[in-house]
Amino acid sequence: MKNKIKVARAEQGMTQQQLADAAGVSRQTINAIESGKFVPSTVLALKMAQIFRKAVEEITRLLLENGIDPEKDVTIEFKSEQAECLS
Repeated sequence: MKNKIKVARAEQGMTQQQLADAAGVSRQTINAIESGKFVPSTVLALKMAQIFRKAVEEITRLLLENGIDPEKDVTIEFKSEQAECLS
């Protein structure tokens, strides 16, 4: 999962510690999320989205297990009643 937590935090003028306190986690957790070493739980992602007053989709982006970014690398073609994902 890629995220824009650091950018959203900077836009709010928040430190990692302030975000951690607001979200109920440690500063180290925020650091790990921002650096991509830790994927936040759904609950934590929702809390951070609420803190930033943004949709979860604005601060996180799912990457498929094989590294494909669905926003950039996947084309969906509709044929009759079937959908095929082509990469």
